[in-house]
Amino acid sequence: MATRSEEMLHMNGDACVKPRENGDAVNKHNEAAARGDVNLPGQNGHSELPENFTFSSEPSLEDIRRMQAQFTEERDWNQFHQPRNLLLAMVGEVGEVAELFQWRGEVAEGLPDWTESEREHLAQELSDVLIYLVELAEKCHVDLPQAVLRKMALNRLKYPASKVHGSAKKYTEYQD
Repeated sequence: MATRSEEMLHMNGDACVKPRENGDAVNKHNEAAARGDVNLPGQNGHSELPENFTFSSEPSLEDIRRMQAQFTEERDWNQFHQPRNLLLAMVGEVGEVAELFQWRGEVAEGLPDWTESEREHLAQELSDVLIYLVELAEKCHVDLPQAVLRKMALNRLKYPASKVHGSAKKYTEYQD
């Protein structure tokens, strides 16, 4: 029997994870809004969002990897899902994300001026990017969580807070 996090949808040729029904931060925010504890965008003219956005703890990257591997295997698509093809598909999906932001000017954090439909479209496109990224990492045998830890440690060395605070310069522009 498939668990909630193993259920997958396939829409317009793009793989996406079925939205979770309970327990995640978004649903907690929506429940709070339903009680009147938080203002959702457009509600009473306010666009307040939770102070610190967090992702839900499930599914993990490994869960997503397993779901997508099963999804791909069930459709006999591994023959097409080689690193180059996955990379190009991911770049195409990034283009679809960029298209959603095109001509909007600066967009405020939390997307207060976006409709629910626009937010959902963005969520689907970002999900496609993540799914392709995770599958690309799998095919290249890159352990993403460990790679992120190594990269963050490297970034801390390249961009020490004491030198770069409030600056957008590249690390090569800083002097000791």
